[in-house]
Amino acid sequence: MKLVVRFVVAMVVAVGLAGPAGPAAAAPTGSAASGHARFSALVFSKTAAFRHDSIPAGVAAIRQLGARHHFKVDATEDAAAFTDANLARYDVVVWLSTTGDVLTDAQQAAFERYIRAGGGFAGIHAASDTEYDWAWYGGLVGAYFRDHPGSVNSQFQVATVKVLDRDSAATRPLPRRWEREEEWYNFRTNPRHTVRVLAEVDERTYDPRGYSVPGGSPGMGRHHPISWCQPYDGGRAFYTALGHKAEYYSEPLLLAHLLGGIRMAAGVTRFDCGRED
Repeated sequence: MKLVVRFVVAMVVAVGLAGPAGPAAAAPTGSAASGHARFSALVFSKTAAFRHDSIPAGVAAIRQLGARHHFKVDATEDAAAFTDANLARYDVVVWLSTTGDVLTDAQQAAFERYIRAGGGFAGIHAASDTEYDWAWYGGLVGAYFRDHPGSVNSQFQVATVKVLDRDSAATRPLPRRWEREEEWYNFRTNPRHTVRVLAEVDERTYDPRGYSVPGGSPGMGRHHPISWCQPYDGGRAFYTALGHKAEYYSEPLLLAHLLGGIRMAAGVTRFDCGRED
């Protein structure tokens, strides 16, 4: 049965998820396949603190998704891309494992205007380990990174992801219970009362104690969000904590999850991300 599920998911990734096409705002160059791009994405991966060696694999994977699913992908680590004129070319900006303070005040203001004008944000993994002094960004990403296992336990553990929202493009291709290895993030706050949680990790299936406290910090408890979305300040926001290792970006299920989340944030598929009480 598992082989059948993996085959079906691989076919979904190859064929593409159905959904309405969005405008092609960028120039007709880049990684999109021949023909008109359905939407345009800017992948931003600047780091000012810890740098994940998986970033090149993540960029390559998103470029391949763009070529296969007909959306344009540009990638940069240059924060000078954050101007009103340049950001207006994109339907979504993907923050791929960014860390630290990566934008100037002027660049932050341009990104805020972009979101308020209806732009999209998709944060992957360490996007939550970014811009701790920018409160607006903290609201956009949903929660800031606190720590992960690795002091009194293994940094990378196999755990079970529980899909809570079966109807979103980011989770529809996933099994209800998804076992995978990851560096499981703990967050400074639990965002479940301010965002729509798409999936959570079951702490009963791994040791969630983090490195930030001697002897191990506590996990997040019964409800430990790992992916979510929300309308935010006029725009759309999607976040997933998955994606630490380079090898993860060859997993069909993770790629399907990322593709759906990027498309949601770009506004080209259903974005039902209101908070559930």
